[in-house]
Amino acid sequence: MAKSGDHLLRASRAVAGLVGLAALIACTPRPPQDSLVPPQRPEDLAPPPRSTESEQLAHYYAVLQQDLLTRGLLRTDGGGPDTPYDADKLVRNFEAIAFYDEYAGSGSGSAGGLSRWTGPVRLQAEFGPSVPQDQRHADSKFLANYADRLARTTGHSVSTTTTRGNFHVIYAGYDDSDFIRTRVQQILPNISAENLEVFANPPRSFYCLVLAGGPQQDPLSYTRGVALIRAEHPNLVRQSCVHEEVAQGLGLRNDSPRARPSIFNDDDEFALLTSHDEKLLTMLYDDRLQPGMSAAQARPITRIIAYELMGQPLDDLPRAY
Repeated sequence: MAKSGDHLLRASRAVAGLVGLAALIACTPRPPQDSLVPPQRPEDLAPPPRSTESEQLAHYYAVLQQDLLTRGLLRTDGGGPDTPYDADKLVRNFEAIAFYDEYAGSGSGSAGGLSRWTGPVRLQAEFGPSVPQDQRHADSKFLANYADRLARTTGHSVSTTTTRGNFHVIYAGYDDSDFIRTRVQQILPNISAENLEVFANPPRSFYCLVLAGGPQQDPLSYTRGVALIRAEHPNLVRQSCVHEEVAQGLGLRNDSPRARPSIFNDDDEFALLTSHDEKLLTMLYDDRLQPGMSAAQARPITRIIAYELMGQPLDDLPRAY
């Protein structure tokens, strides 16, 4: 991303067209040491009752999910005959999503370098005190299954762990702001006060957040990430947030209104990773690409990869490439 040295935070699934910011940690000279995870609550200890504010949020998001479903959005079919795409569209969408920052917009000309993880990604689910045990079990299982899918898709090491994770997925609600603030600051001791406050008290219009990146000397080689998933979300929206935020944290950091079928689009048409999105991740982690490559450097390579993935003859590649 273009602003090396700044903390940049990305908020996904913004309501009413609110544009989130891009995600990058780029001001830690080296990855911070792992901190001890706060003790787990006993299995038989029920969470405290939700506050009125948390209940209102849960109702708001439940109504929102139902409205989207009624309008035929939040699809889970991965795309179909009504959403065709070819290799050239895949290349166009990959460039917009992997090289541009949402806060700048893909039409601004301020493309950054390719970013992705160079070492294993260890996803660690963590939960605020307000999250009930049954939801914790379901969310942990869902994250583990998603990690397996991402590992197959990318060919990169992606797994879940209960300790010493480097990509923390925090499920927490309105009543857990103190927990969030403490935990995020433990994971990212150099996080700015502004970004920490966004994590601890996100606006209602922010469905979920992610912040990921690398050390100051190599910010595009990701080494650490933190995602916040609101505990008040109903199941599908919560799962949608996990799919998008973790994928964004792997390096597909932008959204594009032209990407379809895709979760990297603010129109909420698709809730879960699509066949198109899987191909974007496969492209991102192809060994022929490297972190720091510019869009111009990568374009001839991404075209070849896209044509291979789509089964289109390489003879059909435009001669300019």
